[in-house]
Order: sequence, then C-alpha cells, then structure tokens
Amino acid sequence: MKNNTILNLTLSLIVISFNVHASSKVHLDHADTDISNTASLQNGAKLFMNYCSGCHAISFMRYNRIGEDLGLSDELVAENLMFAGNKPGETITTAMPEDAAAKWFGGTPPDLSLVARSKGTDWIYTYLRSFYEDESRIFGVNNSVLVNASMPDVLWSLKQGQSEADFDQNVRDITNFLDYVGEPAKLIRLKLGKWVLLFLGILFILAYLLKKEYWKDVKYGIWRPRD
Repeated sequence: MKNNTILNLTLSLIVISFNVHASSKVHLDHADTDISNTASLQNGAKLFMNYCSGCHAISFMRYNRIGEDLGLSDELVAENLMFAGNKPGETITTAMPEDAAAKWFGGTPPDLSLVARSKGTDWIYTYLRSFYEDESRIFGVNNSVLVNASMPDVLWSLKQGQSEADFDQNVRDITNFLDYVGEPAKLIRLKLGKWVLLFLGILFILAYLLKKEYWKDVKYGIWRPRD
C-alpha cells in the first residue's frame, strides 16, 4: 500500500510538471478586459450570441439578467440575443443535439459559463486569435494555443471584413463578456466596494478623533483625571 501511494504521488508530480512545462511554452497576450465598460460588454454579448452560442451554452446565465446588468431593454435583448424563440427568464443553452455534436466535433462543445475563471481571460483572448490554416485538420484550421482543437475558426468571416485592430477589439469584447459571465456579481461587488471603502474611511477618521479625545486624559499609561 505504501509503495502504491508513493508511485501514485510520483506519477502525479510528473504529470503536473509536464503540464506546467507545456503551458509555459505558450505565450498569452494580455486581454486587458474591463467589465465596467458597458459598451464592450454589449458588443461582446451580441458577438457571442451570433458566433458562439450555436455550439456553446452559458447555462449559468439568463437573458433577462444580461439585459438588466448591461442596460439593454427587453426589445434589444430579444433582437440581439434571442434567436430561437426563447423566453427572457430562460437560461442560455444551445440547441445543438449531443449526438450530432459528437459526430461533428468528437464531443459536446463545453459550457462556457466559467471558462474565464478556469482558464483566464488572457487564454481566451489569445486562443480566439491563434487559428491558422492546416489542411490536415477536418475544418482546415488548427490552433497554436490548443493544438488539434476540434473547434473551427468561427470568427474567420469577422476577421476578413475588418482591420486587425478592429478584430482584436471584437475578440477582446467577447473575452470581456465571458469574464462578466464567469462572475456577474462582480459588477455589483465593484460598485459596492467603493461605498464600503468610503464608509471605512469616514469610520477611521471618527475613530481617530475619538482616540485623541480619550488620550487627552491618559499620560504614560496612567489615568489622570481632568482638572
């Protein structure tokens, strides 16, 4: 039993070190996302629903929650985010059948609700910009970040019709949206944090003035009554 435990631990360390070494070879560009940028989130949500939601779900989110957080009216949500007769209160799933996904891609495309938290925004931003032509692959493309990825380059038409700077900004907006999806409460937390810091600052001033008032009657640690 002891020998098996040592062997399993050794193998685990080898696998971890191999993964760390392999991931260190991939250069990740800085995404520079900002979830307080509402315009970026709105564009990212629109692009995600148009180019990504056909295969990938974000089942932890609801249409009306996105509309509320991003300042979109019900009409804009229905026009830009809802394409399959969904209801505003429903979670955002994909209509792709699992058996068809397994046939086309070799497996079901993952839910992207927490991808920004698991892989990071830099990884997403770099991955979406790292597709290149590879005729040996079934979709004719490969990816330098995730080698032999089964995902096609779904943003190729967007890339062809824009400058490199505009395309990078659109990818950044998609990444920013996925960052928001990973923790939508972060928007509230950041706003609330400013008020909390302001409250603590005022409380510190009051506590300091109170301390000075108490210590007027204290000298060298000995209580001295006022005259």
